[in-house]
Amino acid sequence: MTESMTDTQTEAQSDDESGPTKYIFVTGGVVSSLGKGITAASIGRLLKLRGLRVTLQKFDPYINVDPGTLSPFQHGEVFVTDDGAETDLDLGHYERFIDQSLSQANNITTGRIYQTVIAKERRGDYLGSTVQVIPHITDEIKGAISRLSADNDVVITEIGGTVGDIESLPFLEAIRQFRVDVGRDNAIFVHLTLVPYITAAGELKTKPTQHSVRELMQIGIQPHIVVCRTEHPLSDEIRKKIALFTNVELEGVIEARDVETIYEVPLTLKKQNLDDVILKRLGIDLPQPDLTRWAAMVDRVKAPSSGAARIAVVGKYTALVDSYKSIQESLIHGGIANDAKVRIEWLSSEQFSEGNGVDILKNFDGLLIPGGFGPRGVEGMLAAIRWARDNEMPFFGICLGLQCAVIEFARNVCGLEESHSSEFAEQASDPVICLLDSQLQVTTKGGTMRLGAYPCALGEGTRAREIYDAPEVSERHRHRFEVNNEYRDLLTDYGMTLSGLSPDGGLVEMIELSEHPWFIAAQFHPELKSRPTRPHPLFASFIEAAARYAEKKNTAPVEEPVGV
Repeated sequence: MTESMTDTQTEAQSDDESGPTKYIFVTGGVVSSLGKGITAASIGRLLKLRGLRVTLQKFDPYINVDPGTLSPFQHGEVFVTDDGAETDLDLGHYERFIDQSLSQANNITTGRIYQTVIAKERRGDYLGSTVQVIPHITDEIKGAISRLSADNDVVITEIGGTVGDIESLPFLEAIRQFRVDVGRDNAIFVHLTLVPYITAAGELKTKPTQHSVRELMQIGIQPHIVVCRTEHPLSDEIRKKIALFTNVELEGVIEARDVETIYEVPLTLKKQNLDDVILKRLGIDLPQPDLTRWAAMVDRVKAPSSGAARIAVVGKYTALVDSYKSIQESLIHGGIANDAKVRIEWLSSEQFSEGNGVDILKNFDGLLIPGGFGPRGVEGMLAAIRWARDNEMPFFGICLGLQCAVIEFARNVCGLEESHSSEFAEQASDPVICLLDSQLQVTTKGGTMRLGAYPCALGEGTRAREIYDAPEVSERHRHRFEVNNEYRDLLTDYGMTLSGLSPDGGLVEMIELSEHPWFIAAQFHPELKSRPTRPHPLFASFIEAAARYAEKKNTAPVEEPVGV
């Protein structure tokens, strides 16, 4: 290794027999929300099935240090990793597709990059230099990429935003430099773009793709592969035209049409030999992947053969389904486990706030109350939970869902009519939900909740223990409030089982009602660990119970539900 080699080269190049780490950079053009995350995740799945060690990384160009303080309506869900990082929802796609856990290193924002650089400047690390975007910001970005190289054969990095955005320019400049640093045979660029269909003209238009690639080329990046999102098939003539005007070989022009399920995307990309094109570009020769199990899983999603369940998700942010992306996918995984069709409907909890309209739940087979913050819509959640409890409909509460289940039980079973959470009513006479002791001195918001993976001990003889088939599990958390320990005896005296506790017994992690067919709630977020190839046990059991409830409804005499 010569002295003139850059830090990026030194860190990124591996001396083992497998050769240097390879890098794939995924960019997007024309419009946002084309599916860069799904495309990157699908490439990761294909390469992993070919025997490579793969990781994925997301660069977000916003100035927030992480998405933890962003509104779900602006950014969608916050995906929490085992190490407690609050990250972009695309990391959820990455984990579900490549079936491995990621960390803070896999999600980097502009804010985090600048925070790190400014901290170094304050320490005097730059020895009096003028700190600039180039080289200091771009070097920090390159360092974030190369830090993932040690244990991986391939690092796939998605650049958030759209080519042409001012915010993403430092990231694009950094990946341009990075390919020069690690060697042109060790990195490639994949560009995702849109080929719109103009109904009035009756034809597909390639001009937006041409301009998007030209924008990339103006900053020194020539894509090797162009993935074209389109609603109609790309003819050979269209593909040749795109190849000609974007300076991409014909085999590198890939069609990406809408499919029934996102898990079908790796199969459609494989049919066009995208993984072969990538490996040829990177100088890797490996056996073809075995997609048999993955294809069978996709078939189960598209054409299940063992019943159906209609699930009502009653939450605060249902106007944007991406706010609950992992829950949506985990319910689908539960269907995969049971070979059952899962139909999800997203209902705003505010529509039940006065207890009105709750009778609509009789049209469903299961109720899920997800997480959230703030008092809006909480009374509607309580009304929905009471309906599910009274009518013995399967109920699954997650995070805020557990807290609402405890409040509802305390009010309507234990007789504490004024019970509430101190988050919503600071002067509540019976605060059955209160602030975590560790949160009492916390004054800032970002990254200060109880975050990441913590163990949960499951009580013997509980349904939770039976579902997990394990005495202790590890699950991911994101909360500030907990069940108030002063009310634990009262809750259990009236029939609530505290089925999961922290190992020291200090925190309630799960509750259930043993006399109810399926009533379970968790303080943690099980949806963050569910995978299509390994559905989470709680979601699998919930969908099983919902499908059984649906079958019972279809065969039993018609009865008026309680509370209607």
